[in-house]
Amino acid sequence: EVQLVESGGGLVQPGGSLRLACVASGFSFSSYAMSWVRQAPGKRLEWVSTINSGGGSRNYADSVKGRFSISRDNAEKTLYLQMNSLKPEDTAVYYCAKYKSGVVVSIPPSALEYDYWGQGTQVTVSS
Repeated sequence: EVQLVESGGGLVQPGGSLRLACVASGFSFSSYAMSWVRQAPGKRLEWVSTINSGGGSRNYADSVKGRFSISRDNAEKTLYLQMNSLKPEDTAVYYCAKYKSGVVVSIPPSALEYDYWGQGTQVTVSS
């Protein structure tokens, strides 16, 4: 059974940092590209970042470029999102999502490229 379990969310002041983690199980983690996607209250899903299966290729939404960093530890089957210089507009539920393959076809990716999602972790940026 494929499982993606996010953690690391919380309440942080503007300008602060958080590190999200997504622990994967039930599939060959190192064979698949992965993404972080977020959803703010009352808004649509927004793609945040994608990393290919080997970790050598990373892409970011313009809204987080230069502030967020995606990484992965294939030995530990864990995906990370380091978030720095957080802004109130970063407030959202953050989800990790598994690609159907190891290949990143398009940026930003379509939601159709994912086959599994985690349950999400809440990030709130507020003073």
